Amino acid sequence: MKLLAKFTIIFVLVFGAGLALAGVVAYRFIWQSAQDQVLAQARLMMQTSLSARTYTSAQIAPLLSNDQAHERNFLPQTVPSYAATESFNYLREAYPDYGYKEATLNPTNPRDRATDWEADVINTFRNHSDQKELTGQRDAATGPALFLARPLTAEPPCLECHDRARTAPPALIRTYGSANGFGWKAGEVVGAQIVWVPMAIPIRMANMGFRELMVSLAAIFLFTLVLLDVLLYFTVVRPVSRLSAMADEISMGNFSTPELPASGKGEISVLAGSFNRMRRSMEKALKMLEGQ
Repeated sequence: MKLLAKFTIIFVLVFGAGLALAGVVAYRFIWQSAQDQVLAQARLMMQTSLSARTYTSAQIAPLLSNDQAHERNFLPQTVPSYAATESFNYLREAYPDYGYKEATLNPTNPRDRATDWEADVINTFRNHSDQKELTGQRDAATGPALFLARPLTAEPPCLECHDRARTAPPALIRTYGSANGFGWKAGEVVGAQIVWVPMAIPIRMANMGFRELMVSLAAIFLFTLVLLDVLLYFTVVRPVSRLSAMADEISMGNFSTPELPASGKGEISVLAGSFNRMRRSMEKALKMLEGQ
């Protein structure tokens, strides 16, 4: 096997091992980065829902609270949680993979009732009052999902409708009945805002980023391999090949080949100089033997 081929095989093995190790380490960072990016989007969406809640309670509810239509028929648009959920439904037109729910243990509107896993999230907040955010994974009908949750606390304005059934607005009772959504206490964690997204989203993002990274690294590897081979050819392989060719000529008694250039202090130059001296010594020794 030629010298350049041996060097190429060594480089391929070394760079290949380095590329594989870099891929393993990089995928972990890329995967974590993809999750962080998805959660950052979820936090932004949740903040958007919080803004909708604040806008509804600060501006919409006061406008409609004294409206005669609100007295006759309950208008859910005055409820912050309803406004947040509806506004997120419009947001889902641009982000269909994301889901949002204001899950509540004892809601007035049945669509807000917490499922088993949502109830576990709410109870975590109830049992750990200092915890303001929770992230994790859950099993959904479409597969594993990543979720972000924040607690919902009953504020004094909430008690106007959720304290006792007899003090609740009559229009609310006519719409939802008096069996659910009452008995809330001020400062009590009654639910949780939850944004979720299928795990397939961060996995797809991580795989795409990993694929682009590995393609880039492979291109750099090939370029580096070609560059090293070219440099090795001109600095090592070609001088060694010339030494080998001169050795063949001398072994056959041909001393007419020109001497190799031996300028410089590198190993190849030193070897060429030593070879030239050996050639001259052999040539002199043969002439002396022929003269005897």
